[in-house]
Amino acid sequence: MGDLYGKTALVTGSSRGIGRGIAQRLAQDGAVVAVHYGSNEGAAKETVEGIRDNGGRAFLIGAELGVPGDAEALFDSFDAGLATAGAEPGLDILVNNAAISLPGHIGEVTTEEFDRTIAINTKAPFFIIQHGLRRMRDGGRIVNISSAVTSTAFPSTIAYGLSKGAIDTLTRTLAKDVGDRGITVNTVAPGFIETDMNAAMRSTPEAHAALAAISVFNRLGRPADVADVVAFLASDDSRWITGQRIDVTGGSML
Repeated sequence: MGDLYGKTALVTGSSRGIGRGIAQRLAQDGAVVAVHYGSNEGAAKETVEGIRDNGGRAFLIGAELGVPGDAEALFDSFDAGLATAGAEPGLDILVNNAAISLPGHIGEVTTEEFDRTIAINTKAPFFIIQHGLRRMRDGGRIVNISSAVTSTAFPSTIAYGLSKGAIDTLTRTLAKDVGDRGITVNTVAPGFIETDMNAAMRSTPEAHAALAAISVFNRLGRPADVADVVAFLASDDSRWITGQRIDVTGGSML
């Protein structure tokens, strides 16, 4: 697309995996990208360096999510990073990607695990959006990363599914609330994406084949499969789409 020049984007959890792919694609299309990390600073630096090596513009911001004051800390780092990068104050594209997935059926999830899942996956995006809207220019874009688990039943990740279902609801409601500013709000729901975080789940040829067979294309998803859809939603081409949940699962479980 290459039509994001002059735009500033913030992608949470973009040190690796899907978030890294999104940050790389937005930078490729011309945006100045704030690469956020919670704990893995080294991987985040690799993301920034890779973007710069390919002619893009990016800067690093670190902030732990799921703790008191996380949104404030995130945007303090963002504002400082903008100045360092020589970018204009303000925000055009916000991608809420950072999340955790702790396994467990309803009888196995502890109070601590539940609270942490909700704090990072649901509460943090809510208040990041709240603070981000104070900086976002009219006509901005908010993209929330959800999951295939909100459209089908995965009892073994019940807390994760609940946290992402709330994000789907937030997207619809927020889209109506900010529409008068020309801001669009959409959700992207990936299926199984091949990243280093889930390498153990596909460590054998049999496991890899079983996961690939979930998609009608008989392959695993790649970060770029999600990033390309996010890039479309971040562009002006998507200006008449808001409040939607976009299934990016490769036709999984049709």
